[in-house]
Amino acid sequence: MRSLKAWEMYRDNDVVSKINPEMLIAAKYIQGDGSPGSLRLFKLGPAVSRYVRESTEKIERVEAGRQVTYSVVGGELRSMYDPYRVTFSFTPVQGKENKKCTAEWKVEFEPLTPTAPLPEKARDAALSFLRSFDKFQLGY
Repeated sequence: MRSLKAWEMYRDNDVVSKINPEMLIAAKYIQGDGSPGSLRLFKLGPAVSRYVRESTEKIERVEAGRQVTYSVVGGELRSMYDPYRVTFSFTPVQGKENKKCTAEWKVEFEPLTPTAPLPEKARDAALSFLRSFDKFQLGY
């Protein structure tokens, strides 16, 4: 899938909520329009709800069509880490720009306690969700 298509899917609340309902039930901007300073609420699905049920994210930086960085400001992850900052990026594959992209998820975090687990479940869920884009796009 081309990077701009993946970007549009991720940024559109209605579309992103349909990609994999087992992982993400709903997304909505609760403040703003997706630009820096906006707040976006994700309600997670049954596949991850034992770990995280919801996450409120404050968008920090947007590189239109390519990358978004946000900090988690509410939800279960916020009670385990501060900061918890995520960057999603969609980069065109050279020579296949109109057909293929590389999706990346990167996190910066600091556990609030020595017993806080590493965010491996969040990483695995995010990467699995990104892999769902291709399957969903076929019917979109």
